[in-house]
Amino acid sequence: MERRYPWYDVICDDEGIMQGDFIYDCPIIIPPSDITNEIGLDVKIRLYNVVIMSQSCDLVNKNIDLILVCPIYTLDEFEKKSDFYKSKEGKESLRRGNLPGYHLLNKCEIEGFNTNYLVVDFRNIYGVYFDLLENIAKKQAKRIRLLPPYREHLSQAFARFFMRVGLPVDIPPFR
Repeated sequence: MERRYPWYDVICDDEGIMQGDFIYDCPIIIPPSDITNEIGLDVKIRLYNVVIMSQSCDLVNKNIDLILVCPIYTLDEFEKKSDFYKSKEGKESLRRGNLPGYHLLNKCEIEGFNTNYLVVDFRNIYGVYFDLLENIAKKQAKRIRLLPPYREHLSQAFARFFMRVGLPVDIPPFR
């Protein structure tokens, strides 16, 4: 008997936001490169499709003001960044988790929510105010949520990227 572990579920707007929720067209504020004490900063707002990375326990208990999110791209979009990602070797490196700045998620095959493979970009982390993200999520009648154990796998990959340490002098290779 084959066991099935679905990657995704569709949730309604009345369900609270949790880690692993996908939010589409999330506005991210991009400040100018130089901030002075002038009134009226020239900020840019970019819309990204994102996945929520903050822990669900913090979201349920409203223990945080800013929610961490990471952009998500379809594999087709991501391949445009470099020819390496178009190659079999590049895709396999993503699949195996050998590119710590990125994480590959499976296709979503839920009717009406179909996607290609998705790449989560850990190199660009954003903070979105809790109330804003909650309001955006409520406006999306339905949204995709990444399910366990894939949600925890994503969180673990994020932790590995975030906690990496480059040593000034490494142990030489064994020959």
